[in-house]
Amino acid sequence: MQQWQNVLGRVSFVNCDPLYHNLPREWEILPAPPSWLTGHLLRKDCIIAPIPTADFAKNADKLQLIPGLGIVSKGTVGSVLLFGNRDPTLMRDIALPTDSSTSRKLMMWVLEQMGINPRPVDMGPDLEQMLTRCDGALLIGDRAMDEAARHPELVKIDLGQAWYELTGYPMVFGVFAAHKDTDAVKLNGVRDLFMEQLNLFQNDTIHRRDVIESTSHRSGFSKERVQQYFDEEVGWLLDSASTKGLDYFLENVCGINEYHELEQQ
Repeated sequence: MQQWQNVLGRVSFVNCDPLYHNLPREWEILPAPPSWLTGHLLRKDCIIAPIPTADFAKNADKLQLIPGLGIVSKGTVGSVLLFGNRDPTLMRDIALPTDSSTSRKLMMWVLEQMGINPRPVDMGPDLEQMLTRCDGALLIGDRAMDEAARHPELVKIDLGQAWYELTGYPMVFGVFAAHKDTDAVKLNGVRDLFMEQLNLFQNDTIHRRDVIESTSHRSGFSKERVQQYFDEEVGWLLDSASTKGLDYFLENVCGINEYHELEQQ
């Protein structure tokens, strides 16, 4: 068995912690920013990884979707935010980070629907530097949550909420994907493992407490903030509504309407 078949990619943010907490020791975890994980999948460094939905669309000819799992927001997401010192309608330029293609595409699509057409500027994810150079700044993940806690007055748009208000669908920021030629039996086994992890998190009080405490310790966020994030802002199941939201994003924002999905066994 090749080594990569026992490696699971995971984002370096907190949003996947309920799925990855205390996995069996046979699995090696490869943490990386979301955009890096796409490259790891294409190079077969890992068997499955949560990657930006826009990256999946870009590489749909080489990757397959793992059904039933994703990084989903059914409204306010709290970790994909537009910051600024002025109203978005007055923003002439917006600094965009390079670590998530989905959030970048979503940001520009949302602003276009609002009749706003600012100039995008690629920058590193440092809020102070971003707002020194630009009127607005997009941040994702732990950085967005941290800066929102420190500067709530700068939060102008929560992209999860904006998407929901515009489309009526949940926003699928990330999907779980694998290379097309990966063994289906192996993939279904990993999918079942993640589903078991999620079931534990949702139904085992002690396990859930352990996950929240571990995430709080690792991230520096309070246990109350972590619990709010997991309870109200992010989810991991692709139900029928989320799947419709995913398909809407892929077709209307990314321009694809066909993709390969793992056949469940």
